[in-house]
Parts: sequence; structure tokens; C-alpha cells
Amino acid sequence: MTAVDHPPAGWSGRDDGPGAAHLRWHNAITPFVRESPPGASVLVGFRSDEGVRRNKGRTGAARGPAALRQALASLALPGPTRIMDAGDVAVEDGDLESGQERLGRTVTALLDRGHMVTVLGGGHEVAYGSYLGVSRSAAVRAGARWGVLNLDAHFDLRGDEIPSSGTPFRQMAEGEATAGRVLNYSVLGISQPSNTVALFETAATLGVRYRLDEDCTIADLAGVREFVTDFLAAVDVVYLTIDLDVLPAAVAPGVSAPAAFGVPVEVIQRVCDEVARSGKLAVLDVAELNPDLDVDNRTARTAARLIHRIVAQRRELQ
Repeated sequence: MTAVDHPPAGWSGRDDGPGAAHLRWHNAITPFVRESPPGASVLVGFRSDEGVRRNKGRTGAARGPAALRQALASLALPGPTRIMDAGDVAVEDGDLESGQERLGRTVTALLDRGHMVTVLGGGHEVAYGSYLGVSRSAAVRAGARWGVLNLDAHFDLRGDEIPSSGTPFRQMAEGEATAGRVLNYSVLGISQPSNTVALFETAATLGVRYRLDEDCTIADLAGVREFVTDFLAAVDVVYLTIDLDVLPAAVAPGVSAPAAFGVPVEVIQRVCDEVARSGKLAVLDVAELNPDLDVDNRTARTAARLIHRIVAQRRELQ
């Protein structure tokens, strides 16, 4: 059983006519039902900015799932595509931990039914909930090698006593150690000025592979591709998490911590392409969209384009 707090709402958008020739997301998406045959792309919202608040960031990401659905609704699909909406998990009264647990149960249930899961955040505390879902899935419990690829300006490896949007990957490392495994964690887009020496030292201790934002330009595309190829070769199951603050502030102004440099969207898109085409992607989440801070819906539209591209390429593999 999924553990959502709010059932999916109706979708609407531009309508050019009936049939596959005019197909858009709002025409294709249906509410998730438990008896659905495997193979769909299923959306789950995570309405939370409690982790951002605890991390002393600018709140508002709890409204991210609604803004992402709105941005996706009128995007044109390349053909019939199985997409479902499972509704939202909502963090209320500051109880982040139980919200992450409910998200984890939902993700596990969907994965074990053979679906790919896209989680619409929410602050980057969404990552720990997504992790709970992947780590408890039947595939991982049966021994599948899994790894997390984070597109992010930050390591999010803080060792704070109280979990926040800055701690999820440290929590993952601790969870994997408890399970007798080592976290396979790679990050693209790290901003040196946004991460202390202590965080770089923690990353080294945990064996984290990373590439700095200044080494993720269009000119560095071959190196980025090699980084992703090496990551994919070492895993059977991929969890891809996109913190939208990895993008330049001009492209993604609607985040808690806009990037002064950032990774070009063309590079991020190529990375998403490589992961989607691998056939190994199980969970995607998108974090840190803050509609209150967005400009002309730039951040929401960019995030929606990335989600759309991944779902469309997954369709081509089926």
C-alpha cells in the first residue's frame, strides 16, 4: 500500500484536440491504482520545506509539487505514455521524520510493483525519504547494487544532530553502514565556495566521487560523460536526485540558494539522458523548487522539461 496523505487532484491544460497527435501530459496521466500493470512512470509529491527551515534556508518548497504538476500539464508527449499520479505526502507540524517514512513506504510499494517513481519535491530532505524507499525495495534486499547520483551544488553531508535538507546523504551513509553496505554516492556540480573544508573531508572519508561545477561546462562534456558512465557501470539500480540549485541562477532563480555559477542546463540534460537510456533508473526526485521565489516560472519550466525528457526516453526503452 502507498502511504500518501492527499489523493491526486485532476490535471488540466492546453487541449488541441483528441488522439495521439495532440497528446499532452494532462491527457495521458491517470490516478494511480494498485492493480495497475507494471511499467508505468508514477509521480508522488512531497510537500515539505521543514528540512529547509531547519537548515536556515528560505522556505516555500512545500508548494513545489503543485508548481511542477502545473508546468508539466501542457507539455506535449511524443506518443502514448503510461503516467500515473499517486498523490502527495505532506509534512505538517514540523514532523519531517514521519513524512520521510511515509514517502519511503510509498516509493518501496511502487518499485516493488514494477514502476519507475518520480518524486516531486519539496526541499532536498526529500532525498532521505526516497532513499528509504530504494533501500527497502525487493531488488536491493535481494542484492542488487544500487547507487545515488546527485546533481547538486552541495554535498548535503552535514552531521547535524537534527536532520535537515543539509543532512540526507550523511543519513544515507549511516543507514547503509547499519545494513552492512557502503553508500555508492556520486555528485555532479559541487560548488567549492558553498561547501566547507569539513564537508570535503567528510566526502573523502565516505568515498564520495564528485565533480566541481567549474568542471561541468559544455567544454568539459566528455569528462562529465565519463564520470556518469563509470557510475552507471558500478550499479544495477539508479536513484537520480536533482537539486535545482545546481543550475545557474538565471535559469533557476526559484530555489532557496541560487547558484552564482552553476552547471549549464545543456550539461544537466545530457546527464539525465545518459541515466534514462541506461535502463537502470528506478527513482528520480526533483528538489528545492520554491514557487514564491521563481521568476516567470523559469525554474518550474526547466525542472518540468527535465522530468519530461526522462519519462519520454524511458517510454522509448519499453
